[in-house]
Amino acid sequence: MTFKQKIHHHYSQQVQDKIDIFRDMISALTEDSKNDAKGSAGDKHETALSMMHLEQEKLNHKLKEVLEQKAILDKIDSSLIHNTITFGSLVQANGIHLYVSSAFTKISIEGISVIALSPQSPLGTKLMGNQVGFSFEINGTNYQINSIS
Repeated sequence: MTFKQKIHHHYSQQVQDKIDIFRDMISALTEDSKNDAKGSAGDKHETALSMMHLEQEKLNHKLKEVLEQKAILDKIDSSLIHNTITFGSLVQANGIHLYVSSAFTKISIEGISVIALSPQSPLGTKLMGNQVGFSFEINGTNYQINSIS
């Protein structure tokens, strides 16, 4: 497995873990609300059900966001090597590894830090369509593209 494939696999696993957690939490809330409906009555009961419903809506929204991230990752063929920066490229610039996919948390693979960024982000926009050797400035920092895979 190449370095880029390890990065892709890590982010895919991270997203799948979040999906599983959100689905479990939603399922637990649904089960709790069914059980609560059987044994309670009155204002406290209504408030508890409303709170559970609001929490369930929040979790469903977060689940939708993570499913969108999964769909983005699923479109990437991490075995492809790119000459020009495009969606799915791993770029090294100024000693920083950037994975052009979606915005995710910074990770470390084989002791190397990797930042995943969206092609629509300010840095992603500057990178897209460029090749090794291209240099640019963003927020007062000069970048030079050293490698693309």
